[in-house]
Amino acid sequence: MSITTERKQELIGEYAAKSEDTGSPEVQVAILTERIVNLTEHFKTHQKDVHSRQGLLRMVSRRRRLLDYLKSRNPDRYGTLIQRLGLRK
Repeated sequence: MSITTERKQELIGEYAAKSEDTGSPEVQVAILTERIVNLTEHFKTHQKDVHSRQGLLRMVSRRRRLLDYLKSRNPDRYGTLIQRLGLRK
């Protein structure tokens, strides 16, 4: 359900604005999106896993807040990120 260290480093390298950038909204959203996708796959076989579902809802909420923040601060970066991640909004 969790992402590997190698995959996390790939995401950081791909979405970082500059080197050693791990805290920008783009990187955080990319990592959360990867975790959300993994958990969604997990629920296809484990429908009754309520505790993980609560964690999933928290992650989706956190990602939404980060996206709202990015949209209010810099709409261009927001649009680019949404397009790169393939999110609906």
